[in-house]
Amino acid sequence: MDDVVVARALHVLAVIHWIGGLTFVTLIVLPLAASRASGQEAISLFESVERRFAAQVRFSIPLAGASGFWMTYRLDLWPRFLDPDYWWMAAMLGLWLIFMLALFVIEPLAQASFEEKARREPKAVLRRMSRLHQILLALATLTAFGAVAGAHGFFFFP
Repeated sequence: MDDVVVARALHVLAVIHWIGGLTFVTLIVLPLAASRASGQEAISLFESVERRFAAQVRFSIPLAGASGFWMTYRLDLWPRFLDPDYWWMAAMLGLWLIFMLALFVIEPLAQASFEEKARREPKAVLRRMSRLHQILLALATLTAFGAVAGAHGFFFFP
């Protein structure tokens, strides 16, 4: 069972890095970028931070998924995905899928389009990016709260 303990520790570390970075970008970097006088300066700041973080999170998000899958497999937790008391497990999987698709599929495909729109309407693009990050952070916060409470025996629908 030591492998499950290691998987849980890696899972928590990966999620801390991933969601902590999302929080930093959403609550610090994007508002700071928005305060820039020039729209191009704002986009440049956002892109430089996001590029560095994206390189790191390309490791932590797959690690969170692999460790979560391993724990689910080893502890045979598959039925929990259908149990409303464990809604947070499906939420974790859904959030992970959203970020995997965004990071490894949507972002690479949309990069040229993003850059073109950012050149034409930098402030509007930054507002959309801020709104998207706020929504993702709200979903991640709700999921993390549910997962921690649920893993410690709290049932939301008794």
